Amino acid sequence: MLIVVGLGNPGEEYKNTRHNTGRIILEMLSKKFDFSDWKEDQKLKAIVSKGSIDEEKMIFVLPNNFMNNSGKSIAPLITSKKDLTKLVVVYDDMDLPIGRIKISFDRSSGGHNGLGSIIKAVKSQEFVRIRVGISPESASGKTKKPTGEEAVLKFLLKNFKDAELAELKKISKKISEALVCIASESKEKAMSLYN
Repeated sequence: MLIVVGLGNPGEEYKNTRHNTGRIILEMLSKKFDFSDWKEDQKLKAIVSKGSIDEEKMIFVLPNNFMNNSGKSIAPLITSKKDLTKLVVVYDDMDLPIGRIKISFDRSSGGHNGLGSIIKAVKSQEFVRIRVGISPESASGKTKKPTGEEAVLKFLLKNFKDAELAELKKISKKISEALVCIASESKEKAMSLYN
């Protein structure tokens, strides 16, 4: 069973913000594939939904600790090297334009606090992550991302526009296919097909 984590912040005020991309995607998929209702898991301090996509069983986990403490919700789920091989973390990436995803494995956090927290909590970088683009694209196809700490923070906590949410919905189909490929074949195959 894949353990799929969607990074974001709990609470209404963060619901549709760019930094909540991981949560938004998993909420879309859980609804689309008729997963169980989201249930609060006290031990994990997270909400959890279970189901299958193309007969591949998955558990979706949305940490209810804030982004910087996401790892606390994941550590109890990862008690062995074998568990690590089933972990997939879905999160926002400013280096990618909206509508693009990149699957990677065994990389550093790249400055993403939520991912950094998970790496620290599970004491390893050896898990799959699906990075989801959140930056607008310029006419020349370059990503228009903000620079400077304050501008970046403001950008991350800004709500998606409706058209951008529609774009996320489109990309969620690709993410569901990639998850099935990771579960039924391999992360390498998923990377070759979806990157």
